[in-house]
Amino acid sequence: MPEDDQPSIEEPITEIIRSKKNPVQAQAISNLGQLYYPLMDFNAEYGSFPSDETAALVREKHPSKTNLSGTSSNALFRQLFAAQLSDSEQIFYAKVDGARKPDGDISPGHLLEKGECAFAYIANISRDDHPALPIAFAPLIPGTKKFDPKPFDRKAVVLRLDRSVTVLNINSKGEALIGGGLHLLDPENGLWKGKIPDIRYPE
Repeated sequence: MPEDDQPSIEEPITEIIRSKKNPVQAQAISNLGQLYYPLMDFNAEYGSFPSDETAALVREKHPSKTNLSGTSSNALFRQLFAAQLSDSEQIFYAKVDGARKPDGDISPGHLLEKGECAFAYIANISRDDHPALPIAFAPLIPGTKKFDPKPFDRKAVVLRLDRSVTVLNINSKGEALIGGGLHLLDPENGLWKGKIPDIRYPE
């Protein structure tokens, strides 16, 4: 990756320092910061972030036995491995309900198995969208837009398009607040331009 395109690490480091009293939260922040690199490399190579449509492009360029079917965040993140842009399952881990530490087995049939990915993912966004849009985040309660307040002391950790990893407060409704009474996944908050967030949940 060209030097000018390297992600800024200032924000992730700042958030990790702020989170030093919660090592579980700090680990999630660190892993999200590392996830930025293969996502941006994928975007540069395929013209978009991993999506249902890019699976066929990856198969054509890098034929393999890796299963790229499915609509979960696990399934879309597997494209990063098939495209030879990532070789570590560890960066997809956070200590949240339903997740377990990845075993490191990235062979076909075992790559990012159920429980080995903790992060929800937003499909069908582009580099031209609002820079504060989230790409990946935790701890989202599967099948909802509500965040689990337990793992990170009522905080959500969010990787954004602008390269930052931020920590947001979770209110009593399970919403991750971005200020002004607005929450992260609200289509009317000014970030989404009225589009409905295409949330892909981890298995």
